[in-house]
Amino acid sequence: MGLQLLLLAGGAVGVAAIARRRGWPAPLLLVAAGLLVSPLVPAVPLQPELVLYVFLPPLLYSAALDSSYLRLRDVKRAVGLLSIGLVLFTTAVVGLVVHLMLPDLPLALAFALGAIIAPPDAVAAVAVGRRLGLPRRSLTILIGESLFNDATALTLYRVAIGAAVGGAVSLWEGLWEFLFAAVGGVVIGLALAFLFAWIFQHTRDSLVENTLMLLIPFAAYLAAESVHASGVIAVVIVGLYLGYRMHLRGFGTRLVSDAVWKVTDFFLEAIVFALIGLQLVTVIEGITGYSPWAVAGYAAAVLAVTIVTRFVWVFAVTYVVKVWRRGSGPSAAESVILGWAGMRGVVSLAAAFSISGVAPRDRALLLFLTFTTVIGTLLIQGTTFPALIRRLGVSSEQEQYEDRLAEAAAQQAALESGLAELERLVGELDDEPDEIQRQVIDQLREKSWRRSLTAWERLGGGTGAGGAETPSALYRRLRRDMLQAERQVFVRLRDERRLDDEVLREVMAQLDFEEAILER
Repeated sequence: MGLQLLLLAGGAVGVAAIARRRGWPAPLLLVAAGLLVSPLVPAVPLQPELVLYVFLPPLLYSAALDSSYLRLRDVKRAVGLLSIGLVLFTTAVVGLVVHLMLPDLPLALAFALGAIIAPPDAVAAVAVGRRLGLPRRSLTILIGESLFNDATALTLYRVAIGAAVGGAVSLWEGLWEFLFAAVGGVVIGLALAFLFAWIFQHTRDSLVENTLMLLIPFAAYLAAESVHASGVIAVVIVGLYLGYRMHLRGFGTRLVSDAVWKVTDFFLEAIVFALIGLQLVTVIEGITGYSPWAVAGYAAAVLAVTIVTRFVWVFAVTYVVKVWRRGSGPSAAESVILGWAGMRGVVSLAAAFSISGVAPRDRALLLFLTFTTVIGTLLIQGTTFPALIRRLGVSSEQEQYEDRLAEAAAQQAALESGLAELERLVGELDDEPDEIQRQVIDQLREKSWRRSLTAWERLGGGTGAGGAETPSALYRRLRRDMLQAERQVFVRLRDERRLDDEVLREVMAQLDFEEAILER
């Protein structure tokens, strides 16, 4: 098993690396690769506990940490309508359709299937949308939906499975469990957010703070789930709160945190999407007692209903919003994009694999229908999503220009404030600055002006009149070449045993930070 997991991780990272080099959506390539090799390798079981308690918390936390609380607050109605309203609607519609197709299947299990496949996983959609310049509002809605919809779906799933296994559950009991999970998740998330914020105020150690950051999502998830509250909501609340206050941390904490979570996301997402494709043989072998054509028909029907249901909800809500606001609301292109961004992910599969206490025949069918819906949405919607964005002509170019303009104005204001502070400090000197001190002061002024100039130059795309290289671009290009030459000297001196490796690492870190600033 150890070798198997190592090969899985290595293969997933290799496929993801190819996708990044080619500019392809890594999740889709990983799923396709998993499907291709599944019949050729030993079965790799998808353990629900591994997904829900190991993979899900850090991925949710990282997404929340990187999200904008202010932007999410601006689209809170849209996020609520998708993460709660659409999940409830999808659960009801899919459950009723499955019950009509399979009257022998208990109604509670039909609704359980609806809850399992109700929440989309926006990882693939957001990755494609960012690369192709999807407007910020649409991306924010998709991210917000993916942060909160798992909480709604998993709570509905627990209620439905409880009814299927333990008997009837009243509407009020189900509503109470849903409200308790949501409110409990918020309360626990806020309590832990305040606690860790207080701890961070007294640490001031980037290594300790980032180590705690790795533990926070697991602590929040386990604390909430131990009292039957929503671990998903608890993790998201903590991530949003600490991400909003990240400016209070030291620069070392922010630099390390950015690198740590990028690596964590890349590694976990690669494994998760590869695992989805590798379940092909396991899922198919479990189907017994049904004709292949019948099972294929059920799968196609559930997939079609899942896709259509999202479109119906999105356009119905858009129409109501426009009527309510007298014509103001999402555009048709934005509605189409939100409707087509309904790719399902590993959380749905994990929930299906965790079904227990029901007839093996029913469990195998639910697992198969979940698997085909996840694969179908990923491969059909995921592969056509880029073409749809291009076809609709949706772009964030205007937003990007406004961002650069706002950054340039902010840099100018910060420059003026910094120079005013510099002049105040110079004025407080006891003696007139000598030649060396004046050179230092002039260097500080020049560096501030250069940073402000770079921001204004970006408004022109980094080129001057006639496509000529701007002064800042020239400076960056020449300085990068100089840094490379300096590195070669340090490495040569190390190889000649005239410089110790520890000293080499220190000077290389200084050069690396300078190059990182140039890249920024």
